[in-house]
Amino acid sequence: MRTTIRLDDELLAQAKARAAESRRSLNEFIEQAVRARLAAESKITPPSGPLPTFRGNGLRPGVDVNDSANLLELMESDA
Repeated sequence: MRTTIRLDDELLAQAKARAAESRRSLNEFIEQAVRARLAAESKITPPSGPLPTFRGNGLRPGVDVNDSANLLELMESDA
């Protein structure tokens, strides 16, 4: 697909130089940069604020959701 974008002159010069250094076309360079940015932004980020609960009154006392080893131990002991 063909499109037109406007870039700052200095940014365009840097992009052209990087593309040339890596023996890629400017189009390939920009496409890969956009793909990398989209992939980075689509990674799952931890929720902010309280975690949703569906039954009960939230986490059991003493449970630290940031301690995966402890969570695994608790889950295995409940089994």
